[in-house]
Amino acid sequence: MRAWAAAARAVARSAGREAQLAGLEWGPDDPALVREILLGRRAAAGRAGRAGGGGSEGMTSTTTPLPAASGAPRVIDPRTGLDHVHLVVNDLDRVLPFYTDVLCFTLHRTGREAQGRTARLGAGRHDLLRLSERPDAPRPEGTAGLHHMAFLVTERVELARWLKRITDTGTPVERLLHHAPAAEAIYLPDPEGNTVELNWDPPRAAWSVPGRAPFTGNRPLDVEGLLGLLEGQPEAWDGPPPDTTFSHIHLRVGDLAAARRFYVDVIGFEETVFRAGEAGFVAAGGYHHHVAYNLSAGPGILPQPEGSAGLAYFVVRVSDGAELERVLARVRAAGLPTVPAPPTANAGTGPGTLVRDPAGLGVVLAAAVPR
Repeated sequence: MRAWAAAARAVARSAGREAQLAGLEWGPDDPALVREILLGRRAAAGRAGRAGGGGSEGMTSTTTPLPAASGAPRVIDPRTGLDHVHLVVNDLDRVLPFYTDVLCFTLHRTGREAQGRTARLGAGRHDLLRLSERPDAPRPEGTAGLHHMAFLVTERVELARWLKRITDTGTPVERLLHHAPAAEAIYLPDPEGNTVELNWDPPRAAWSVPGRAPFTGNRPLDVEGLLGLLEGQPEAWDGPPPDTTFSHIHLRVGDLAAARRFYVDVIGFEETVFRAGEAGFVAAGGYHHHVAYNLSAGPGILPQPEGSAGLAYFVVRVSDGAELERVLARVRAAGLPTVPAPPTANAGTGPGTLVRDPAGLGVVLAAAVPR
């Protein structure tokens, strides 16, 4: 057995033990634990696990699939997706090597703004992640913010390569999970505690079944199967392929109903899963989720203070200018203030508009432009 394979299996065992201690590893074959969750006896452990990252999908007992909206004018164009995410960090020199040396993203550009240095990263095409350095930006606890951000590869072997790289560099992981039957996921924190999810989706037919939630339970990631894909593969790896995307984002909020009104009624996403008192998942075009919001930090937490370290904004990229205007009309009708998005928000999109959700989190709405 190769040394890195043994090390990766050790990482998987460690992550599995942590998840079990947090009460996260369960599925349809564990009805006693499901009943405990329904009765609220493990609520504290569940919240602690979700705050650590990776625990939002799954939970068979409390997931409720909702019927898709039927052509209602408020439903956003199915071609909508996410463009990139922008974080404020305190120390760029500390954070940047995690993304370039561990995750092997391409550094597209560096720069300097009035408040500090910037970096733009991706997989060789457009930017997937922006970092802005603000050494004095506070990171308050107990407020809304980023729960985790996800980057998707289209081939399972690429997730295996990420796992090997994480193992080779000795980088700590938070969770190794299969959100059955959908995403296989690796969760790990960057040096300032922003949780990253690296994931691969099985073919849509495996998880998109009418009347069934896309997540029916968390299972341990099939590390053996992933590692097996690397047998006979070249050792050299230049990083994730150009078709890698920023696929979804999870947000900590204090009010599920307010988040639901914003992301469903105003923005126009369709709700795919809702768990009362826990979380909601929304998407465009039948995807399992582009945005999720949860109460992992507890109900009633304060909105994210403007200028905080962590999430600056994420970009929702709609299909064209006409669709953007329809979405913005709903934003205006809801009485929500907007401002033009900063120029750095517009790689891969036309000029955007920044609006804040009820938790104070920045959402840039922009139309796609030809790549």
